[in-house]
Parts: sequence; C-alpha cells; structure tokens
Amino acid sequence: MRRAVEKERRKAQLKQPMNTDKVVREVVIPETITVQELSNRMAERAVNVIKSLMKLGIMATINEVIDADTAELVVQEFGHRAKRVTESAVEENLKTAPDEVEAMKQRPPVVTIMGHVDHGKTSLLDAIRSANVVAGEAGGITQHIGAYQVRSSNGHKITFIDTPGHEAFTAMRARGAKVTDIVILVVAADDGLMPQTIEAIKHSQAAGVPIIVAINKMDKPGANPQRIKTDLLSHEVVVEDMGGETLCIEVSATKKTNLDKLEEAILLQAEVLDLKANPDRAAEGAIIEAKMEKGVGSVGTVLVQRGTLHIGDIFVAGAEWGRVRALVNEHGKQVKSAMPSAPVEVVGFAGTPAAGDDFIVVGDEARAREVAEFRRRKIRDKEHVATAGGSTMEQMFAKIKAGTAKELAVVVKADVQGSVEALSGTLSKLGSDEVKMKVIHGAVGPISEADVTLAKASGAVIIGFNVRANAQAREIAKRDGIDIRYYSIIYEVADDMKLMLTGMLAPTFKENFIGYANIREVFNVTKVGKVAGCMVTEGVIKRGCKVRLLRDNVVIHEGDLSQLKRFKDDVKEVREGYECGIALANYQDIQKGDVIECFEMERQVATL
Repeated sequence: MRRAVEKERRKAQLKQPMNTDKVVREVVIPETITVQELSNRMAERAVNVIKSLMKLGIMATINEVIDADTAELVVQEFGHRAKRVTESAVEENLKTAPDEVEAMKQRPPVVTIMGHVDHGKTSLLDAIRSANVVAGEAGGITQHIGAYQVRSSNGHKITFIDTPGHEAFTAMRARGAKVTDIVILVVAADDGLMPQTIEAIKHSQAAGVPIIVAINKMDKPGANPQRIKTDLLSHEVVVEDMGGETLCIEVSATKKTNLDKLEEAILLQAEVLDLKANPDRAAEGAIIEAKMEKGVGSVGTVLVQRGTLHIGDIFVAGAEWGRVRALVNEHGKQVKSAMPSAPVEVVGFAGTPAAGDDFIVVGDEARAREVAEFRRRKIRDKEHVATAGGSTMEQMFAKIKAGTAKELAVVVKADVQGSVEALSGTLSKLGSDEVKMKVIHGAVGPISEADVTLAKASGAVIIGFNVRANAQAREIAKRDGIDIRYYSIIYEVADDMKLMLTGMLAPTFKENFIGYANIREVFNVTKVGKVAGCMVTEGVIKRGCKVRLLRDNVVIHEGDLSQLKRFKDDVKEVREGYECGIALANYQDIQKGDVIECFEMERQVATL
C-alpha cells in the first residue's frame, strides 16, 4: 500500500513543471580567493567550477588560490554578476566613523602604574584596592585579569591596568594600541630616581601620556621628596611646586596616607583630558593580555574603549576572530555586558591573539573570518619581507622621501653614565631647522629587549657605545628589522649620525643653461602636431632636457622636449651652428621667430 502511494506521489511530481529559472547572484571577489570559497559564493558545485577553470587552461584543485581576474571570468561564465573589492577595503570597512558629540558620555580614566623595582607599585595598588574594600566595595581581585576597576570615595570609577612595568606598556604601543590615559610614576622617597624610573618617564613621554608622580614610602626616616622633585627637572618633568603642570602626591602605601589625594589627582587629570566615549554602539577595544586556559581555550582580557560589549557578539581581534561566549569581570563574576573603560575577560576566541591587538565587534561571522584571514595573510607577507631584508633605516628613509618624517629618533646605551651624557649632548646638537636628531632614551648597560621594543614603537635607531645587545634583544631586533649600531669612538657616532641626517635633507636643484635655438620655420606633421625647424645659435640642444619658449624675450611656456631630429633621424644632441627639428611635449602654439631656451636641472646634495 505504502509503495503504491509513493509511486502515485512521484508521478504527480513528474507531471508538475519544475522551476528551473537560474538565480543570478552578485559575487564579491577579493584580490585572491580559493576555488572552494568561489564555488560557495556562487552556490555552484566545486566540480563545475574546476571544469570551468580547465576550459580556461588552469588546472586547479579545490583548495588552490586563484586571482581576481580569473575568478571574474568564471563568475561571468556561470552567468552571475562579479563585484571586485580590494584587499584593503576589507580593513577600511572596519573603521567606523567618529561618534557624534551628542552621543558621547563620560568614561572612567585608564591608569597604568609604573616605576622602579621595589619602589612600591604593588603595595600602592593593594592599598588603593583595600581602601575601596574598607569603603564597602567588593574589591577582591583575581590577579590574572591584569586590569581592574575601583570606585573612589566620591563614587567615580577608575580603571587600573596591572601591567609588568613599562615593557608591556611599550609592547602595546608598538602594536599601535594606545590604551592608557594616565601614567602614575611611583618613586621611593628614600631611594630617588633609578634607571627604570627614568626609562618609564621616557616611555610615557614618547607615548604622549600625562604623568602623575606618586612619591611613595613617605613614612621612612630618610624620605626626601624635594630631592626627587629637583631630580625630575632634568628629565623634563616639572611638578606643580616648581611651577610646572605635573601633579605630584606624597603617599605612603603601608600607612595608607594621602591615597584619597592620589585618587583626586587622577580624577582631576581625567577631567582635564575630558575622557568621553559613546556606549550605544558596537564595541571596540584593545587586548591587554591573552592566554590559553585549560578546559576553556583561548581567553583574552579586553579593555573596552568605545561601545558596549555583549555576550553573543562576533568580533575580530588582530588575526583571530570569535564569538563572545562569556564575559568575566575582575571579581571573577560573569556579566552580560561591558561598558567603555571596563576591563573584562572574554571567552570565545578561535585562537590566541597578542597583547595590544585591536578588538572590534563585526556584523556577521563571514565578515569576521574574511578580516582575520586577510590579516593572517598580511602577517605572513610581512614575515616574508622581513626575512628578505629591509632594515628600520630603509623604512625610515622611505618615510623621509614621502615627507612624513623629519626627525631621527635614537636610543643610546653606553658602558658609563658619562658616555651616555656626552653622546646625548653631541647628538642633540646635530641637525638643522629641517631635520633634527632626538635622543628618546639614554641609559647605562647592555642593550635589552625593552630597548628594542622602544625602538620599534618609536621607529628609532639603537646606538651601543662599548656595550652589546643580549641574545634575546638581538633575536627581537633581527625579527623586527631594528637597526643596532655599535661604536667605541664618539666622533664616529657623530659623523655617522651627521651622514644619516644629511640623507634626510631634501636635495636642492640648480639650473644649468645649455643652449638657444631660433625657430626659422613651423611645419605641421600628422600624428605629431607642430614641429619647429630651428637653428642652434648658442651652446647645445639635448634630448630629454627642459625647455622654455621665449617670444620677444618673454617666457610663454616651460616644459619638455618630445622630439629632436636632424633631417629624418632622431638624435641625442645638436650643437651650435646646426639645424634641427624640435617638437615640444603637449604644446602647439609655436611661431616663426620664437626662441627655444634649453636648460638642465643639476641635483646638489644638501648639507647640514
């Protein structure tokens, strides 16, 4: 019975006319695409696409990459419409327009604490946190998140980034992520300025981030805050007591004194910066740190910079993508969303991103995959270029040619402090109004990874005076193409840097007069236009030189020679006393009696 019913149903189906109208699709074609992806976008069988490629004489497998021109031919053969997009358009579409002023709302400041080892950075953080616990706030912090928010006594929120000093801060800046609004520089009152303190100042100044100085350990017997304030002057940090703009607070982490004043200073600085963001939009932010967690997969700590992040959002982070499966705040509690300046741990990455990568929420999964794939390809290309060579200096000179750089940044490392000061002084004096030399960091000791990271972030050259780079620093410099130069004689440094600066100057051109030719007759030649029959009266006329057309000793045209002939032959030059035929490029208003003046532009090397 069942078989009979099935048979009847099949017969009825065969009698009905099938809808065989072909669906014409608009197929988006990037610069390169795999055969599989192309077949998916056209909704055609991959076998048919491969057959179509064979007809074009291309033997390709399903995973092979084909260029946009070939893909367009295949798309047209299948009767679809092709829409070409450039690779860069993939990235450009991610960049959203700036937010409207009306939509902007105040956001908490993001603060990074820096300073020398054992000057009390962690103690100060703990003191601020416990002060908030006392104020009735649940301030228990899971240390691994790397950032947390505290609420000040007057109800304002402050986000602290708990990074391991300046190195992570610079590594982020090297990747183009400016996450910090304010830097708190912790200096021990009994110890004074130390190498790492000075390094932290240099890194903050290079990033253009305002500094608040916190003089810690004020309860110690040997505390001398005045000496620290005076020492800071030599590093261009002028505190308010000395008539400057840098806020300076004297605190004690152990006795918990003046912590409220430090919070006030942070909020005051934030008010000056006028920190605002639009919370009613798709989230954008930066990865503070990321790692693999057992049983969870890739987990990243994200600092939301604009918009609000929700569970279920699809995102791109660097060369990775994913969907937000869970958001965990600094107290280890799951939350449903995160507002601007809020740090959250995001679960749901397809792979582990790098610290400092951008984090952008996108509309759909296909878009996220496309962007991630494009970025991976860019990283592979960059690695390939790096291995093929191309130092920082070459990149710098390319920038100079483009007119985007007129300052040569230098990191100086030497064996003794005297050498550092002498080198910094000598290099700072080099230069002119057009090009300058800027020493962004100078210190004693071997060249470390931190120096290489700073050089990468600032596009600087590293000078080692009687010191060498350690193995890790050499490895990073080789990978990132950072230029490290070793010297043992100070004059060689000055001479080398002077040569570099000279190379940065735009060359000057001097005009050299070559010859004159009088126009005796004007001929009309088909496909060429007007040709002047001339007699060279002075000097020489050369092919490829610049010319001016003079009429009654007034310049009426300046341009190039398009043709120079003697009789019917093209010639390189015609000397005085000979006749020749001259055609001017893109100019036809030639008259009998005009004079052609011929000149060359001689390039002269600019000097400082």
